[in-house]
Amino acid sequence: MNTEKMKKILVSKNDASALPLRLIAGIIFAAHGSQKLFAWFGGYGLEGTGQWMESIGLAPGYLMAMMAGSAEFFGGLLLILGLLTRPTALVLAITMVVAIFSTHFSNGLFMANNGYEFALSLLAITIALLLQGGGRFALDNRIVKTLN
Repeated sequence: MNTEKMKKILVSKNDASALPLRLIAGIIFAAHGSQKLFAWFGGYGLEGTGQWMESIGLAPGYLMAMMAGSAEFFGGLLLILGLLTRPTALVLAITMVVAIFSTHFSNGLFMANNGYEFALSLLAITIALLLQGGGRFALDNRIVKTLN
């Protein structure tokens, strides 16, 4: 990839508006991913999550659990750092679309019924970060400076 394309992907507005989005979404995604990957915070780990994913038609379940867990855990860490914000936000947005339509949509909007409102909120945050980038306090800015 050439330098100009890389700059376009990494450059963002020089304000702090992305910081709370990155930090809060990053913490949530990393925590959810750690449930899937490591069975932390009451999660089921790769085996349990994989079995559940297989049961809802996402096969092979173990691979799907690894992909979703990795996207969420490592993506969350990258969001917190503001590193590769736009590509990370894209991967997480796709992950949320899959979660909405494979798990939650048929239950309606509300979380009380295992609906999609929480995943939709995370989708909105990731789309906002995809559009605006990581902001003033993102490590992406350091990479852009080295590309100049």
